[in-house]
Amino acid sequence: MLNIDFYQKLIQQKIQEQSFSGTPPELYEPIAYTMQLGGKRLRPTLTLMTCDIFGGDIYSAINAALGLETFHNFTLLHDDIMDQAPLRRGQPTVYQKWDANRAILSGDTMMVMAYDYLLNSPKDLLSDLFTVFNKVGKEVCEGQQFDMNFETNDHVSIDEYLEMIRLKTAVLIGGSMHVGAIIARVSEEKSKLVYSFGESIGMAFQLQDDLLDAYGDSNIFGKKTGGDICSNKKTYLYLKALEVANEADKSVLIKLYSSYPSDEQAKVLQVINIFNKYQISHLTKQLMEEYYSNAMKFLKLIDLNAEKERLLISLADTLMKRDN
Repeated sequence: MLNIDFYQKLIQQKIQEQSFSGTPPELYEPIAYTMQLGGKRLRPTLTLMTCDIFGGDIYSAINAALGLETFHNFTLLHDDIMDQAPLRRGQPTVYQKWDANRAILSGDTMMVMAYDYLLNSPKDLLSDLFTVFNKVGKEVCEGQQFDMNFETNDHVSIDEYLEMIRLKTAVLIGGSMHVGAIIARVSEEKSKLVYSFGESIGMAFQLQDDLLDAYGDSNIFGKKTGGDICSNKKTYLYLKALEVANEADKSVLIKLYSSYPSDEQAKVLQVINIFNKYQISHLTKQLMEEYYSNAMKFLKLIDLNAEKERLLISLADTLMKRDN
């Protein structure tokens, strides 16, 4: 099999087969809306692909994959409220379409649904699966809290930021692969290597997300371009610019990131001009390449055959070069 398109289509088919309706409808309508918004279904795809690569039965991994996708979407409902994000995948976010209270409650319900899906995995693996799932779930929440803390912290270091995105984003990508390896009954040593590969790719993925927020086309990316700049989020791009800029530009940048002007576009252009002056996009891509290189080292240690190794390299390359 070993076909990324197949895994994505299978997950999409399984999601379409699910019933997200219930009573009261006000609780379930946002869940159905969120789960049908689409996206690349990266995390469940990784679960199925990893299971398949190690010779496992991907149909035994379907429920765990659905659980991970439901959990991921639950975090987005809550994140969008905290970030005051107007768009998700090109459509209004749940709290914008309805209100924050419904987004919170529907998100809580999705967390419970994620556990229900995971419970339908092979019974003898449930302890190992829940150990991974709970660890990842807690770390994602820790990462989100660090992200919120940074909004009022004027002295965030690059190392602190990288740890935040590891927790908020990368651990779930690594965890999705780890779950697939567990269901394929892979040794603990190889399962950990698979997780480390996924976590490293997840770091590059999030840095790419930071880049796309500043430089991407909102019609393609599905989110408002410059949204992080408008909301004064201290991304890697901002922190790196502070590190390398001269004192005058550093002062301007700090001032811009403490303002909420009516002309948001002018602010975004000013910030981007400073980023461009110091080649921040290039420096960000350099760090992405470092994480990619680390992922390849873990991949070599897993010791897969050439076809399976190529599949994981292809996936990593796709994530590194995505434009949406």
